[in-house]
Amino acid sequence: MKKMIYAQLGEVLYHEKLENGLTVYILPKYGFREVFATLTTNFGSIDNVFTPRGMKEPIKVPDGIAHFLEHKMFEGEDQDAFYTFGKQGASANAFTSFTRTGYLFSSMEQVEKNIETLLDFVQDPYFTDQSMEKEKGIIAQEIMMYADDPDWRAYFGVIENMFESHPVRIDVGGTIESITAITKENLYTCYETFYHPSNMSLFIIGAIDPGKIMEMVRKNQSAKKFPAEDGIIRHVMPEGTPVHIEKRTVSMNVSMPKCIVGYKEKDPTRQGNDLLKHQLSIQVVLDLMFSSGSKAYNGLYESGNIHSPLSYQYTAEWGFGFSMISGDSQDPDYLADKITETITTYQEIGFSNEEVDRAIKRKIGAFLSSLNSLDFIAKEFTRYQFNGMNFFDIVPALERLTANDLLEVLMDHFTPEYRTIFVIRKEGS
Repeated sequence: MKKMIYAQLGEVLYHEKLENGLTVYILPKYGFREVFATLTTNFGSIDNVFTPRGMKEPIKVPDGIAHFLEHKMFEGEDQDAFYTFGKQGASANAFTSFTRTGYLFSSMEQVEKNIETLLDFVQDPYFTDQSMEKEKGIIAQEIMMYADDPDWRAYFGVIENMFESHPVRIDVGGTIESITAITKENLYTCYETFYHPSNMSLFIIGAIDPGKIMEMVRKNQSAKKFPAEDGIIRHVMPEGTPVHIEKRTVSMNVSMPKCIVGYKEKDPTRQGNDLLKHQLSIQVVLDLMFSSGSKAYNGLYESGNIHSPLSYQYTAEWGFGFSMISGDSQDPDYLADKITETITTYQEIGFSNEEVDRAIKRKIGAFLSSLNSLDFIAKEFTRYQFNGMNFFDIVPALERLTANDLLEVLMDHFTPEYRTIFVIRKEGS
């Protein structure tokens, strides 16, 4: 078991790769009563074309299958994993993103039992035709619910504008048509390909004894048999071309129109420290331009064109990336113009060393505060790990950023041919 010390953050991380390929991380946090654990596979909604284990030709599976598989994993042959966790004093959940599927629990008691339950139910799939049909109805209702959510519709609307063929443009849950086509054989194929321990990571955080917990995990895994580790062949190509659609408007039953301005990533193949620097640079740039203390926000607020802070984010994984700036406004076209004008202005004048220094210090402060959330650390750590980054390198990476670094990404990332606009107007307007 390897011990990694991050003296600047006061954190000690323990790491081991087991014989079956499972990567295990343990982060003791002795000031907390709760223990949080997540078992995550490097398999998400974009992985819809791949070569299954033991086969030579690629296949395409129905959209939304990673999310469907997440739902089905909790049902075992004998009992439901949610019931087992509840009986052992734990709260369980799961999530599916573009690139990951995670299963998690939090508890203050019977921690070792709950860790074993997490490992056991995820590593013992059980699907039947009858339960498949029942789940299709449940997920169909979920898809319809999200289709009526303006924020969700706007988010995927701008992604659809950006990408022409990359599967990131497809809703994580798929469509009613696509989930109808899913069979239990499809689920077993995806499971056998992507749920091998070598493609998964276990992260445990809380007031725990690292040596004792690691030994328990070793014992649990050594009692199970898995096929030999085999590389996964994915067939998702990166897309860094200019946006597919420059602007699109839809009508929905909303009280206030919505506008999102999106910028597509030109080089979506960054990984490791290169991606970490790029991601942090764009996040700081967005803070400088559009935070609640920025000139752009204050100008829009004083003019009455927005009534709440602007939202913004940068998302990047291997193969795709984008930034988004959004807000609610009675005049969404005016808001879109002001967002693009703000970016153009900063491209002309740049950032001063003083405002960059303040923005970086605020970013570091926000990150340090987030270390008080076990949930946040566990979920984010795996995303960084799967992209070759180290979650605990964020502070030193921020400290190395300069005004020139920020100007470089400002000029490179925010360009007109990679910009798109998605607007939701009131029905009848």
